Amino acid sequence: MSSKTAPVEKYDVSLGNLGARLDVARTENEANVAIVEHTLPPHTLAAPLHRHSREDEISYVLEGEMTVLADEKLTTVPAGQSVVKGRDIWHTFWNAGDEPLRFLEIIAPGEFSEYFEEVAQLGTPDPMDEEWVSRFVAIGERYGFEANLERTPELLETHGLQM
Repeated sequence: MSSKTAPVEKYDVSLGNLGARLDVARTENEANVAIVEHTLPPHTLAAPLHRHSREDEISYVLEGEMTVLADEKLTTVPAGQSVVKGRDIWHTFWNAGDEPLRFLEIIAPGEFSEYFEEVAQLGTPDPMDEEWVSRFVAIGERYGFEANLERTPELLETHGLQM
């Protein structure tokens, strides 16, 4: 464990339909990498279109199939495969299938893994609630996370998804 950083507490939270469980905290290794296990029900958008300025995410699909929109290009990632969602790239992902999606998110560097626990404390995501959105945006700014909430209705309708 790094002597420079206090240990990060493990969590198991829900951000609406997106489950997030911290498997490996960034403070458990010198590389400052975190691993979060996510779950997502069928036909569900995981997050609004967004980008990260400080980290890369690598998703390894354990069960189901992940659809990723990155730089306006759609990719389908089946179980046993991975996808890189690099920093500064606008992206989002969803479960277009009929089975639950379960995947590992490797986050490097790992500070962003702590974002999920903070956002979960806001309660059920509600893009129509101005106070919720304001707090969501403020948390994102602290982590170098920028969301494009305006594209969410279009993504839901075009791909037949729920939030």
